[in-house]
Amino acid sequence: MEIPFYHYILLFLFLYFLTKHLVQKSRRLPPSPALSLPIIGHLYLFKKPLHRTFAKLANQYGPVLVMRLGSRPSIIVSSPTLAEECFTKNDIVFANRPRLLAGKHLGYNYTTLAWAPYGHHWRNLRRIASLELLSSNRLQMFYSIRVDEVKSLIHRLCQRSEEGGDQFQAVDMKSTFFELTLNVMMRMIAGKQYYGENVEELEGARKFKKIVMESFELSGATNIGDFLPVFKWVGSRGLEKRLVVLQGKRDKFMQDLIEEHRRRRNGDPAFEERGKTMIDVLLSLQEAEPEYCTDEIIRGTTLVMLSAGIDTSARTMEWTLLLLLNNPETLMKAQAEIDNHIGQSRLIEESGIAKLSYLCGIINETLRMYPVAPLLVPHESSEECTLGGYHVPLGTMVLVNAWGIHNDPKIWGEPRKIKPERFQSLEGERKDGIMLLPFGVGRRGCLGEGFAMRIVGLALGSLIQCFEWRRIGKEMVDMNEGGGVTMPKAQPLLAMCRPRSTMVNFISQL
Repeated sequence: MEIPFYHYILLFLFLYFLTKHLVQKSRRLPPSPALSLPIIGHLYLFKKPLHRTFAKLANQYGPVLVMRLGSRPSIIVSSPTLAEECFTKNDIVFANRPRLLAGKHLGYNYTTLAWAPYGHHWRNLRRIASLELLSSNRLQMFYSIRVDEVKSLIHRLCQRSEEGGDQFQAVDMKSTFFELTLNVMMRMIAGKQYYGENVEELEGARKFKKIVMESFELSGATNIGDFLPVFKWVGSRGLEKRLVVLQGKRDKFMQDLIEEHRRRRNGDPAFEERGKTMIDVLLSLQEAEPEYCTDEIIRGTTLVMLSAGIDTSARTMEWTLLLLLNNPETLMKAQAEIDNHIGQSRLIEESGIAKLSYLCGIINETLRMYPVAPLLVPHESSEECTLGGYHVPLGTMVLVNAWGIHNDPKIWGEPRKIKPERFQSLEGERKDGIMLLPFGVGRRGCLGEGFAMRIVGLALGSLIQCFEWRRIGKEMVDMNEGGGVTMPKAQPLLAMCRPRSTMVNFISQL
């Protein structure tokens, strides 16, 4: 009797999955979702947002699991103890980045601080960024820029309220926070201001805004060719062409700024007496190390500073204000703390933020509930190693689900409720492993943490101190997350504000 063809198919599938199971067991690989399809692997399981999908899989299979994302073997980590093991025992092994299409074009062929593999070149870039650009001393030198931009924001919001007859006015806070952080970063990098009343180069500002928006759009775009090479020459060609064009515009814009600063340095004998921008600092390093600190290194470094410093801080401020609007009692406690410690006759200062434990607790709660990099930035193993007793092969992509760790009810009581008090007690302290890692940890941890905490604390503290805030309507503000690597809100945050009656006279004198 002839055996039906589909029996052969069933036998093949049975042997295929049995072989995969036995291989996985013999190699001591972490647990894995049972069905890994040919070519696509586990990509069929993906639903956005990915951090929530991975958290559900962790609940089902455990805190570490191996998945095949198309052609890329990947490890998903969802526990504090395993996160600690990643960034202590295996820190050097996991210090590489996977080679993705965005890094090829926006990362100068994987040579910038964000994309370079671990090694001598990356260590040099890290040293320059940590010691020359983002050190505490350098950030303190830029303090007046942050204060100036926050005061300008307060003035604009107050002016809008006056034009409306001192009534509550609706404000697009997503755009407001984005413009604030962009101005701060660009003044630090190049001494340029692109939003506000005093913008001098309107055409340059217009071009720059367009470049920035396109950069965030394309850097966060999913490239199917990164995971399914079969689509590399089909589905990815359009995206790659756009990345090439965008990088050309970014490159030219930044080179023009470098040339402008170079001319100013050469033609102004009093230059050294004035404050340096980041470009000026890098040009000084170029004079000392011309063979290494090339114009391309300067362009790549400043573009990393720009892309890493704007959207992340703006997102954190937007989520924080959203949480306060939905929890007005928390907002009132924050205002009371500021009134008690700072008063109503002077603005909050960065040096005093650390003493405002409730405000700091609010910011930490936001970073816990809505980390701007919910899966951190991907790592990749440079050699074989073990993690949690399991084998991790060479070339495995490692994704640490910070959102999953931050919102695990076994770690944090009532994780979806804002409780700033938890960071005022031992409940918010490290217990077993790394419980809070919004900026990453280890060698590849974010160098911009110091800047982010300064601008977020100063801006939010000042807005809480100076204004009353309300929701647009009686309904709670929508908390849904949108797509993107920095976990944006699904809908931009709109809020109502007006100057606090006790602060009106003081604000008018700013």
